[in-house]
Amino acid sequence: RVTDAISDVLLVSDPAGLDHLEREGVASNKITYVGNVMIDTLVAAREIAERSEVVEQMGLSPREYLLVTLHRPSNVDEPETLVALLEAIEQLEPDLKNVFPIHPRTRQRLENAGVELDPERWLLTEPLGYFEFLRLQMAARAVLTDSGGIQEETTVLGVPCVTVRDNTERPVTIVEGTNVLAGTRPEAIDEAYREALDKADRGRVPKYWDGRAAERVVDALDAALGRFA
Repeated sequence: RVTDAISDVLLVSDPAGLDHLEREGVASNKITYVGNVMIDTLVAAREIAERSEVVEQMGLSPREYLLVTLHRPSNVDEPETLVALLEAIEQLEPDLKNVFPIHPRTRQRLENAGVELDPERWLLTEPLGYFEFLRLQMAARAVLTDSGGIQEETTVLGVPCVTVRDNTERPVTIVEGTNVLAGTRPEAIDEAYREALDKADRGRVPKYWDGRAAERVVDALDAALGRFA
């Protein structure tokens, strides 16, 4: 808030940012809604990702698997918590494979706890490159995650997303997009998953999440420098 107050140019990525700054009393002529520069990367990478054969190489079919990403300490540091979440996810679609690119530290915690996930239900992979992971997102029936960036990417891709957290810094993905906040109670995941599937067709891409946010940033800075000259 102090930084906001002393800044001459404030660039925001979604409507919530506009609301927050207006409530702080920031003058509207200092604020420019430019969109999400993270989505610029996705838009630029999408064509390359579409050519990836990672789905086929893993023996999967589009829409016939769930993609799982969990990395936050509150979800993965305690084996009991992690196992409870994975068991809840496993029950969502008994006939589908759950693809889990797993961090080595998380894998080690499961091994140390003597936990073995059913290989008929789970496909554990090493962490993947951006293009491969983006392709897996694009072809998944749904994504279950505690990642902030993935909430944004699934909204743009139109893929149902369940966020396994108690809060999110990306509320626009819930209000406008395909994201549903499940919380961290295993029993709440099923309800959130069904809701995410139901709302996916109604989700929309937020304004200016179009791959041109960086251009608008440059334009806004150009205009500001002209005012200050």
